[in-house]
Amino acid sequence: MSHLPHAALFEALLPHLPGDALVTDPVQLAAHSHDAAPFSDRGSPALLALPTTPEQVSHILRACYELGVPVVPQGARTGLAGAANAVDGCVLLSTTRMDRILAIDPANRLVRCEPGVVTKHLNEAVAPHGLSYPPDPASWDRCTIGGNIATDAGGVCCVKYGVTADYVLGLDLVLPDGRRTRTGRETAKGVAGYDLTRLIVGSEGTLAVVVGATLALRPLRPPAHALLARFPGLTDAGDAVAAITAHGHTPSALELLDRATSQAVAELGHPLMGPGGPTLIVESEGPDPAAELAAMAGLCRRTGAVEVVVAADGAESARIAEVRRMVAPALQAQAARLPGQATLFMEDVAVPRSELPKFVATVEDIAARQRLRVYTVGHAGDGTLHPTVVFDGADPAQTRRARAAYDDIMAAGLALGGTTTAEHGIGTLKRDWLTRELDPTALELQRGLKRLFDPRNLLNPGKVVHA
Repeated sequence: MSHLPHAALFEALLPHLPGDALVTDPVQLAAHSHDAAPFSDRGSPALLALPTTPEQVSHILRACYELGVPVVPQGARTGLAGAANAVDGCVLLSTTRMDRILAIDPANRLVRCEPGVVTKHLNEAVAPHGLSYPPDPASWDRCTIGGNIATDAGGVCCVKYGVTADYVLGLDLVLPDGRRTRTGRETAKGVAGYDLTRLIVGSEGTLAVVVGATLALRPLRPPAHALLARFPGLTDAGDAVAAITAHGHTPSALELLDRATSQAVAELGHPLMGPGGPTLIVESEGPDPAAELAAMAGLCRRTGAVEVVVAADGAESARIAEVRRMVAPALQAQAARLPGQATLFMEDVAVPRSELPKFVATVEDIAARQRLRVYTVGHAGDGTLHPTVVFDGADPAQTRRARAAYDDIMAAGLALGGTTTAEHGIGTLKRDWLTRELDPTALELQRGLKRLFDPRNLLNPGKVVHA
C-alpha cells in the first residue's frame, strides 16, 4: 500500500476533477477522518475528494488503484461502527455532492437517485406522487441513501416494512480498479445470476462504491395511531411483545424503553411519563387501527401493564410517538449532569424476541457490575436493542469499564442466539466480534469475496473482515 507525498497524489487526481473537488486543509481532513463511532481506530488521510459524477468517482478509484493508494468511501458519516474512518495516507471519497434524484417512476413505484441524497429528502420528493420510501433510520434527516445502502440501515418501522435491502432493486457501481458496472433490475421480479445487489448492500464500502441506486417505493403510509403501556418489570413487557406478535398483529412500530430510559424521558418532562417501570410504544397503520390498538391494549393489560394510554386522535398519537423521539435528548440531559467529559456509546444487538426480557435484565446486571449507567431502548418488534453506555470519556477507569461493559453486552447477545449488529454494521468496531459470531468457513468465504472484488485490498481496507 503506497503513501505518496500529498502533492504528488493531488497532481495524479486533479485531471478530470473540478478545482474544489480535492481538499487538503488539515482541519477539514481531521473533521472528515471519522464517523460517529467511539472506540474505533482512525488514521490520517492524505486528502478528501468530493466528486459530483460517476465518471469522477471512476477516475479517482482508477488513479488510486494504479498508485496503490487506499480509498475510504464516505457519506454523511452518521455511522456508528467506524466504517467511514480514515486509514493512514488514504483518499477520503465523499459522495455527499452526488445528491440528485434522477427520476421518480410512479407507474413502476421506483425512484432512481445518486448516493448523496438525504433519506428524508427522498421521502419528501416522492410524497407528492402518493409514494414513500419506508426505511427510517434515526438519523434520516442527515444520513444519505449511499450510507444506508452501505450499512443496510434499518429503523423504527422495520418490524412492518423491513430494512434498506428490501427496497434496493439495482445499483450503479464503481469497482476498486475504476471499472463501472450495474447490478439488479427494475422489474418486480428477477433471478438472473447471483444476487450481487444484495451482496453490496451492507458491505460497508469494502467491495465497490455506489454511484447510483434504483429503489422500490410503497404507497404513502397512512397516519399512525399509537398506544403507550407501562409495566412493572421487563418480563411483563416482554410477554406483551410476545403476545402481540403471537396474535398476528403487525404494528408499524413496537418500541421498548427500559426502566432507566423511561425515567430519563420522564425527567425531561414528557406529560405521559412518570415514575415506574419499562415502557412499550406501539403504533398501528392497519385498515382499522383503532380496533387493532384496542386488541393490543388488551394484550398489554393481560400481561401485566399497570397503565395503558390509547390515543384518541392524531394529536394524542403524536404525543405518544414523541416519547421515542425524546430518548436521545433525555440521555444527553442525563449525561450532562455527570462530571467530566460525558460520552454516550450506543450499541447495537439483536436477539430472538423471546429472549428480550432476559437480555435487558442481563444488561442491567452488567451496568451494576461495571458501576455504569446503561440505558436500553430498541425495536422490540424485531428484537433489536440499543444499550447506551454513559460514562466520563476523560476518566481512564470509567473508559476501561465502558469497554468491558461493551464486550459483556456483545457476549450476552451471542449467548442468547443473537447477533452483534442488527443495523449499525461491523466497521472497525466489531471486527473481532465478527470472528466470534461466524464460523471459520463463513469467515473464509467473506475474505474470499473481498479478495475477488479488491485483490489489492485498497478499498476501505481493514473494515469488516481482515483481508
